Amino acid sequence: IGPNGAGKTTVFNCLTGFLPLDQGDVFLENRSIKNRKPYEICRLGLVRTFQIVRPFLTISVLENVLVAAMLREPSLKKARATSRNILEFTGLGKYMQAPAGSLPLPLRKRLELAKTLATQPKVLLLDEVMGGLIPSEVDEIIRLLREIHKKGMSILLIEHVMRGVMALSQRVLVINYGRKIAEGAPQEVVTNAEVIEAYLGKEFRSAQG
Repeated sequence: IGPNGAGKTTVFNCLTGFLPLDQGDVFLENRSIKNRKPYEICRLGLVRTFQIVRPFLTISVLENVLVAAMLREPSLKKARATSRNILEFTGLGKYMQAPAGSLPLPLRKRLELAKTLATQPKVLLLDEVMGGLIPSEVDEIIRLLREIHKKGMSILLIEHVMRGVMALSQRVLVINYGRKIAEGAPQEVVTNAEVIEAYLGKEFRSAQG
């Protein structure tokens, strides 16, 4: 987590090959993936969503997921079956034949998640998957992510919806202006003075004290 402009999405871009690394390294299962192409990293099992969702608007919801499923499945028949199962799992079953462009934002967020699941990831990077959702929709995403985690997938989450962060996270890392300012259990981090200052300013911290 971190305030707007802290560098959270930049971290994801570096991890997934959309930005080159100037220094350091990225390892997935003890294997360096530094500066590999995004499609290579995806094939290795590190997969992300994007903050601004961009489905293929003119094709169906099913076809959107099918494109992703073809990365792993050896045949169109198997890819189609996988895609249908994932759409049912993510609550999009009744929208399979609808054009993706007809979906409202909450369902487009689910479609983005469904597409990543179709690639059969080992690690899932989610960039503000709860952004713009009302509380009941946030609750549904929390439930869905818990189910995904039960299947053995690791999840790295960028999120401003703190209810989601607190409900899902085992560990929280806070960055500000590209620098780590806190790391620990969720309850520890949200009471950290430097974190409060980064989000709300020195005036709020002074008023508290």
